[in-house]
Amino acid sequence: MSTQPPPSVSSEACLHYGDGEFAVLSAGAYVRCAVSGAAIPLTALRYWSVEKQEAYVGPHEYLAAAGR
Repeated sequence: MSTQPPPSVSSEACLHYGDGEFAVLSAGAYVRCAVSGAAIPLTALRYWSVEKQEAYVGPHEYLAAAGR
């Protein structure tokens, strides 16, 4: 039996971003957008960079990161 409490709504997850999928390394409810800093719920995460290992809240942020 685990003694760890379930991740709270306010906990940030740590992910490994792969091609078309991600793996949860550390449980949580959200990740931060690398461009805007906005919290992205894992259920809404659709944009990330495998090469940079970072998440983006939407396509505009993804394109902004690609140009930096």
